[in-house]
Amino acid sequence: MLTDLLQDVSLFRILHQIDRDLAELCRQARCPYCQHSLHYAPYLRKPRGGPEKIPEEYLWRFSLCCGREGCRRRVLPPSCMFMGRRVYWHAVILIVMTLRQARANGIGANRLMEMFSIPRKTIVRWISYFREEFTASREWLQLRGLVDATVDSGNLPGSLVEHFLSYYSSAAGGLVACLKFFATGQAR
Repeated sequence: MLTDLLQDVSLFRILHQIDRDLAELCRQARCPYCQHSLHYAPYLRKPRGGPEKIPEEYLWRFSLCCGREGCRRRVLPPSCMFMGRRVYWHAVILIVMTLRQARANGIGANRLMEMFSIPRKTIVRWISYFREEFTASREWLQLRGLVDATVDSGNLPGSLVEHFLSYYSSAAGGLVACLKFFATGQAR
């Protein structure tokens, strides 16, 4: 069910629109350093794990640049599609980690490596990140207060994804809400 979403271009269309809206809100807020106007300066990414026939416009990461000479600093708006500098789509990372943590279904690291063509080292790195870095991060400490106590911090991001899936009638709706939560901190 979740794995099918990663081949659905309409999921990425929704995420791209959310990212576009977030970038526009950020642009309207002006430069956080000098309050001058911001201009679009997107850059091309080559994310892995999504549909083969994804439109090229979805591969561009929204970025903004200050228009004032002397400042010209970049501002990176929040994103539902991309997780920092990681080369896999944010949705891929969340789904793979959720499937890995829900071992009752029998999806181990070897099967995930087969299904998504992800090296073992990458999966191990993601596990380590969510167990050690993310749970201690300021980002998670701020987000933690916005979700139920039933979300297990030791089982992230799987418990968070499952939390959002339980509130939506469709897996796509729950995943989009979870990705938006990671990007903006808005629970709904």
